Amino acid sequence: MAGYLVEDARKVTTHRLIEMKQQGKKIAMLTAYDYTMARIIDAAGVDSILIGDSASNVMAGNFTTLPMTVDQMIYHAKSVVKAVKRALVVCDMPFGSYQVSATEAVTNAIRIMKESHCDALKLEGGEEIIDAVKAILNAGIPVCGHLGLTPQSINKFGTYAVRAKEEAEAEKLVRDAHLLQDAGCFAIVLEKIPASLCKRVCEELYIPVIGIGAGASDGQVLVGQDMLGLNDGFKPKFLRHYANLAEVVIDAVGQYVTDVKSGDFPNENECY
Repeated sequence: MAGYLVEDARKVTTHRLIEMKQQGKKIAMLTAYDYTMARIIDAAGVDSILIGDSASNVMAGNFTTLPMTVDQMIYHAKSVVKAVKRALVVCDMPFGSYQVSATEAVTNAIRIMKESHCDALKLEGGEEIIDAVKAILNAGIPVCGHLGLTPQSINKFGTYAVRAKEEAEAEKLVRDAHLLQDAGCFAIVLEKIPASLCKRVCEELYIPVIGIGAGASDGQVLVGQDMLGLNDGFKPKFLRHYANLAEVVIDAVGQYVTDVKSGDFPNENECY
């Protein structure tokens, strides 16, 4: 399989993502949580793969991302890393793994990196977690920030609605973005904020801004299962469906069931 629009087959690094912004090249990121999916989307040419704590929703059926543990994230990350040849692999630090103290954050970050072999970590929040971000960076671990709608804080927000529509929250988001950049983050994800605010942050920062539901930016990230239409019935405004694989899978499984029950499968050519 050959990647689409892949000009450089070398392994993507944090440095190359910053270069891509400087050169005006957009960054394509998708989530993956298992070997099979990661192998396919890496071959298709994505620049970065995120092992999101959204695995809590997509893989485990939880309502929020909060139940995910360090052990579970390591399991998913190890599976993904084994499949990837080109994309930069970023793993979410789950809720509770970095909020208690900077020391505990570094301990968990080092464990995730050593056991999963991923390339970088992503943390949600700004000023409130900046000490943890700095400590992890000081340990030599690349960090991607995440501002706007931060799903690990959903119980605080009480809603998945667009964030930073009011001036005070918007200004704090801009300050937090600069704090994360100044600390040494190589990129920032902005989730579900007004497009005009995302544009401002992109223009003010020299590191890439990767949006999800935030309008045009230096790059985009979506949940792989969502954009492939596997998460039937989930269609927020920012999501574009590139396939309807739920229908394809249902039809295929339905045909399999029919063939088994009718005795058509296996036929004589499918037996030893």
